[in-house]
Amino acid sequence: MNSAAAIPVTAVRVAELLAEGEPMPVYVHIIDHPEARVLIDTGMTELHPAVADMDPRIFPLNEQDFDIRGVDIIVNTHLHFDHCGGNHLFAGKPIYVQRQELDDARNQNDYTIPEWEDAPGTHYVPVDGEFELLPGLRLLSAPGHTRGSQIIVIDGDHRPTIIAGDTAVWFDELENPRTEGQRLVRSLNPEMVWLAHEHKPWKPEATASR
Repeated sequence: MNSAAAIPVTAVRVAELLAEGEPMPVYVHIIDHPEARVLIDTGMTELHPAVADMDPRIFPLNEQDFDIRGVDIIVNTHLHFDHCGGNHLFAGKPIYVQRQELDDARNQNDYTIPEWEDAPGTHYVPVDGEFELLPGLRLLSAPGHTRGSQIIVIDGDHRPTIIAGDTAVWFDELENPRTEGQRLVRSLNPEMVWLAHEHKPWKPEATASR
């Protein structure tokens, strides 16, 4: 089995929002798996009146030193606007999302920005629950932030690395888990957990050493 530590994860800041008056970064994550380059979430590439109250500052992937063409697979942890706003950059590439999430995004009002979620050329691959994306790389349903949220688990010889999107927005939500998704993350005994709105990964050792 691949060692989770041997499969690098890189965080890329793509936006900054104001949440309750405080700046909140938005990160996407790249997994350089031996068999494919996987991008987790796509951030934002433009402004939109629907989220003007959050005063977005955007750093789109296509305007950074980032090889769009080098991405093989995209995973959306969920389809809120700040996680799917760059999906249009990957027309024709497979975008893996939980079927529940795709249904909710397409059928609930004020769920996301529809033209970003359903951009021309987007090719969604709906999955139901656990799904092996690549050897040692799994998608798991993690309800809580949304009904269809999912996490990405990089399995290794010891403890996994997890990319959790908004399953937890702040570290406190992992230290004191409340939702099904947060409890799932903790039950996996991860080495580290990357979140979409934190600069660094959460590590359980940091909690234990306080």
